[in-house]
Amino acid sequence: MLNEFLGVDGVEVISLSHRFAEGEVRHYPGDPEYRSEPVAALERDGYVLNYVSVGEHTGTHWGAPSHFNEGEAAAHELNPEDFFLPGVLIDVQRQAEQDDDYAVSVSDLEAWEAAHGPFPAECAVLLNTGWHKRWPTTRYDNLDANGIPRHPGFAPDAARWLIDHGALGRRGALGTDAFSPDIGSDDTFAVSKALYQEHRVSLEVLANLDQLPPRGFWLAVGGFVSIDGAGSPATIYALLPKT
Repeated sequence: MLNEFLGVDGVEVISLSHRFAEGEVRHYPGDPEYRSEPVAALERDGYVLNYVSVGEHTGTHWGAPSHFNEGEAAAHELNPEDFFLPGVLIDVQRQAEQDDDYAVSVSDLEAWEAAHGPFPAECAVLLNTGWHKRWPTTRYDNLDANGIPRHPGFAPDAARWLIDHGALGRRGALGTDAFSPDIGSDDTFAVSKALYQEHRVSLEVLANLDQLPPRGFWLAVGGFVSIDGAGSPATIYALLPKT
């Protein structure tokens, strides 16, 4: 049915989410720990039920505009179409191997367009820094002497370029396999503050980005929607037409 709906011969579904397991979830400094406690057991109660405690921005997750900007949309004010987007992938693994603080520039975006064509309108721009390969070790956190995570991200002018050129219109997303679309050392969160307006969201701590092509796929983003929520842990899937 999905193949017929999309007009393709087949669809490959790729999970972009890390799994939750106690002791194997990396947390942004100061965020609550993931916990799972049994409530009911099959042999005693006839069914299994667990109580799960997790921060909105723990593990693979999405962030709502209200996460950084007063008056912008909270989780319950987003629309279903905000979570189903065409996707593109920018690979900076080579640069990130040499520079933990590598910031994707406007020149990088222009080079991507020269190689792969214009960015789709209102899309999800995903960044493969290689950090997903570090999960779930402490190398993922990559904390400096001051306890600040160090990881690549987008430069503020690159995020603004994507907004001004329509790739991030009234809706869209910046995605990354690291903690944030900002470089980790930017404690002003300039990229996040520019991104989180209108109905634009962030997709963070993504997995399996090496399995994606530069373009030609769609993202389907799940999670729970809480009133006035600032985000949610997420199951995120990439849908690729089979060739």
